[in-house]
Amino acid sequence: MEEWERPIETGQSPESGSHFDVIVVGGGPAGSAAAAYNAINGCKVLLIEKEFWPRDKACGDAVGGKSLSHVEELGVLEMIEGTPHYSVDSIVFGSANGAEVKVMLPKEAYEEMGMQSGYALPRVQFDYMMFKRCSEIVRQNGGSVIQGFAVSDVAIEGDGEAKSIVGVSGKVGGRRSIEPELSFTSALTIGAGGYNCPIARAITESYGEPFRDDEHFCGGYREYWENVGGLEEAEGPIEIHFIDEVLPGYFWLFPVRKGVVNVGIGMLISEQRKQTGMKKSLKQIQKWVIEEHPRFKIRFANATMIPKSARGWQLPFGSPRKNAPSYQPRRSAMAGAMAVGDAASLIDPFSGEGIGNALLSAKMTSIHFDHEAHSAGFPGAAAVDYMTDLWDTLGKELTNSSRLQKMMKWKRLTNWFVKKASKKDEIAKMMSEMIASKDAQQNLWSPWFLFKTLILP
Repeated sequence: MEEWERPIETGQSPESGSHFDVIVVGGGPAGSAAAAYNAINGCKVLLIEKEFWPRDKACGDAVGGKSLSHVEELGVLEMIEGTPHYSVDSIVFGSANGAEVKVMLPKEAYEEMGMQSGYALPRVQFDYMMFKRCSEIVRQNGGSVIQGFAVSDVAIEGDGEAKSIVGVSGKVGGRRSIEPELSFTSALTIGAGGYNCPIARAITESYGEPFRDDEHFCGGYREYWENVGGLEEAEGPIEIHFIDEVLPGYFWLFPVRKGVVNVGIGMLISEQRKQTGMKKSLKQIQKWVIEEHPRFKIRFANATMIPKSARGWQLPFGSPRKNAPSYQPRRSAMAGAMAVGDAASLIDPFSGEGIGNALLSAKMTSIHFDHEAHSAGFPGAAAVDYMTDLWDTLGKELTNSSRLQKMMKWKRLTNWFVKKASKKDEIAKMMSEMIASKDAQQNLWSPWFLFKTLILP
């Protein structure tokens, strides 16, 4: 049995009615990190996870360079490097007409240019290590951790602008459990429960704002395969393919360790409805690509899907909303609460990567919450500061990624761009810098830069 297949001991549950400085709902990377960062800051933290470890999480499984500083800071990087994983050294982009460009991510450049590559490994493995280490930090600092706790109610006090989230209630084992209901209060409750987080929903509903918008929600589907042609090593590229049958989404091949590949499809839910009328599921589309597509059926000729590895999920993108009722990408905080990661709708609209922004937002909660100054409750003014800081930090990056996502809807443009990049080293270099360094994305929207790079010989 591998280490990440063993149960995690988290101790006894606190008594019902216990008060904490911070309650974190959700034990994925965002929630684990938020709990740990706030515990390090001297807070008494309660970390809640609705499932028992080990548990799977459907994802593309890439852990980008943005994540690594946080992972290292929390003492998890060494754990990752001591387990099987895939080191990403490049990204292959493929277009509908068969053109491909390989964008190298040279390791030597990272320290000099402030860029980082990353890893790919199954989320069951990555999340296990994050939760285990962060749970230790929480407990070492006087907090508590509960697994198998399903939140059934978010406690809100006050009316109108005076509304404040003050805690949660629920049961170990789910709503139908015979276990008694437990209630806990806090000065701050952090929502880290993914795309359907009860805290994030309570925040938006408290202000009568939309929680969900299919124009900014993506459907994802993945399977694990062994022996996919061209991806047999423990280090190399991850692949993103913009092919007719999947546009305006993409088909990906992300190895997670030697011989094992995460194979999946992502597509905006609104676009999937336009394209197929929801008559074809992402699972059906992927089956056709693997078995019938002339470029991929050869690579899967000797491959085998790992049983019970098929999973679907949803991704809330951080693309800016038109006529947003208040804050971008949506309201993610109020008195008594902040949301992080997927719960705050922070997934990159172009790459689909969410862990980096999840960890960044998790650390930001510990900057905006002061357990002494906010002992009577996290104030609404501080919530506004958090939302403003979040968008100031990520807004340009998410806006640029949203533009890239929209650009990929145009098949001819994508075909031309990839073909041009495959023949011109300067374009490949530009793409490399854009992927590894978000600051370099600004060049993409400079007309002169694009003209001299794409048009001039």
